[in-house]
Amino acid sequence: MKTGEVVVHLDRLVEGTATVPGNATGLVVGEPGDDIHQVVVARDVDEGALDRVGDGCLLVSYRAPPGWRSPAAGGQAGGPGRRMLALLLRRGIALYLVPAEYARVAGGLADRLAEMLALDEVRPFGPGSPRRHLKLVVFVPQGHEQRIREALAGAGAGHIGRYSHCTFQVAGTGTFLPLEGAGPFAGKVGALERVEEFRLETVLPEDRAERVVDALLKAHPYEEVAYDLYPLVHPGVRGDRPGRIGLVRESGPLEQVAGEIARRLGTAVRVAGARSTISRVALVPGAGSGYWEDAVAAGADMLVTGDIPDDVARAAVARGLSLADPGAEATEAGFAPAVVAWLRAAIGDRLQVEAISPPKLWWLAGR
Repeated sequence: MKTGEVVVHLDRLVEGTATVPGNATGLVVGEPGDDIHQVVVARDVDEGALDRVGDGCLLVSYRAPPGWRSPAAGGQAGGPGRRMLALLLRRGIALYLVPAEYARVAGGLADRLAEMLALDEVRPFGPGSPRRHLKLVVFVPQGHEQRIREALAGAGAGHIGRYSHCTFQVAGTGTFLPLEGAGPFAGKVGALERVEEFRLETVLPEDRAERVVDALLKAHPYEEVAYDLYPLVHPGVRGDRPGRIGLVRESGPLEQVAGEIARRLGTAVRVAGARSTISRVALVPGAGSGYWEDAVAAGADMLVTGDIPDDVARAAVARGLSLADPGAEATEAGFAPAVVAWLRAAIGDRLQVEAISPPKLWWLAGR
């Protein structure tokens, strides 16, 4: 199987994530036409992870190699990114980096963590992404609208929350008069032509505009395609927020709820606060303590996130917010299983897909 055949499905998985300048994401090592025999998914990629995968595979990771923020940074002489790049190239291992913003989008890591904690009535919370969106309007001859819709969706347009292929169409009549030298799809040079068309509308992130328009032009039958792009003033996709907030299935004292969180995540949890009853829990995958004030504003009794600094904990507890810190790694543990499930559903048994977990980095002593 070719690398590019898998990358298509990975690109669909992360649709809705913004492109962050300076961050290399997507297929950063390898070529779409390369043959691969296996896909391995890991939260982190380092030399230890490479020791556990075979040559000629595609490695999918959420965390970039140490010292690797962009292709240029990865090539710095003597840096760890350069050593990692050399290892990947020598062993023919392709590398796909999932954008960190995958945590925010509908169906991403934040939603996965909410499922792991069995929260009910889950909704997004926190500041929306600054990512801007556009409205695309294109005029399509009837009978070609589905082909155009598929091309737009495949390029990243029409994604709203957990829905893809979101469009609106209305029928009308288009007119044009082909001039000398034109090669019209319909009609004749010098004669006014009337064509039954659909006005097809959809939305897209501004940073995907070039890719979407390119796909549109390749799929559209007309020699000259009539389309418009309009800037939108709404804040974008509702799910594009850093955290989720919901209700625990059984309200109870802080120690009880924290114990249930620890059980579900399979790890010890640091706890701070003194709330007598915990009902509404906010969560942010990774190191999300910077959103504690947003959690308070959303009405949370507790915030679950990783690597909370002491000064932030004191400020949050003083405002009445309890905290549960299982570590950033535990809050992102759903990454590999989610990606593996997505790829297995997409490609079936045509290629082996498996997850690997890194050895636990931290351990407790003196107990």
